[in-house]
Amino acid sequence: MALVVICGQPCSGKSTAAKCLAEALNDSECKQTVRIIDEASFHLDRNQSYSNMPAEKNLRGVLRSEVDRSVSKDNIIIVDSLNSIKGYRYELWCLARAAGIRYCVVYCDVEDMQCRKWNEERREKGEAAYNDVIFEDLVRRFENPDRRNRWDSPLFELRPQIDGVEKSCVAIADAVSYLTKKVDSKSCDVKVLQPTIATQNMRFSDANSLYEMDKATQEVINVIVEAQSQAIGGPLAGISTGRGLPSIDISRPVGLPELRRLRRTFIKLTGQTSLSGRPPPSDADSVKRMFVDYLNRELGTI
Repeated sequence: MALVVICGQPCSGKSTAAKCLAEALNDSECKQTVRIIDEASFHLDRNQSYSNMPAEKNLRGVLRSEVDRSVSKDNIIIVDSLNSIKGYRYELWCLARAAGIRYCVVYCDVEDMQCRKWNEERREKGEAAYNDVIFEDLVRRFENPDRRNRWDSPLFELRPQIDGVEKSCVAIADAVSYLTKKVDSKSCDVKVLQPTIATQNMRFSDANSLYEMDKATQEVINVIVEAQSQAIGGPLAGISTGRGLPSIDISRPVGLPELRRLRRTFIKLTGQTSLSGRPPPSDADSVKRMFVDYLNRELGTI
């Protein structure tokens, strides 16, 4: 149903905000399952995870993969991490768009000095804290969210240093309202991301469809390659792909890499059930007919 990205400087109250938001959602009329994904879920130490760029990249990959597996229209996923890089927030936004769900960012806006103080207090109490070198590096590299960016909008800003973090905070209440509000024709302030052809997953009518499509299109490619080898680079017209099937007309030589690219694109497009509202063909002849028509449009003279 939704993906919520929590972001902020290290030790700015993000985990507290994530827990308060989850509790507020559970206390509301929300019927979806609420889940928090964070470093602790994978028993990752914060200092080791941010000790160098490869380790940090691995951490982001682990979290992103878990988000990708978890997002759906039946739950609300809260990503509790630094999420400090705008490019990474964009990747998470793309996951939400591909899933066709709502998306928002909750930003814990705290001054660097206060974050530094809270980090020292945690260390003194024996709680999980960043070492000074890693802390300063993360503060320096943090990229503030900007509500003008698609991947940072809508943006709900918390000020833990001033207002604290509670379920009753205005930003938390606004986020809950946005995430749980019913979408209808009158809803203009709630945006459900819509997947594009490039981000939708292919859905085939049965388990055999993908196999038949892959096999049939490869057979057409093989016919073209064989015909071109005999034509010695000249134009090809009337290449037969089978009885009762349309012929292939190609006005120029086409290399195997380009044919493979066209084949992948055709399979991708045909796999989108939203293109025609009908399931893709499951028999070889229908697949060949569609693929030949596609190639003639892309490469032929017709």
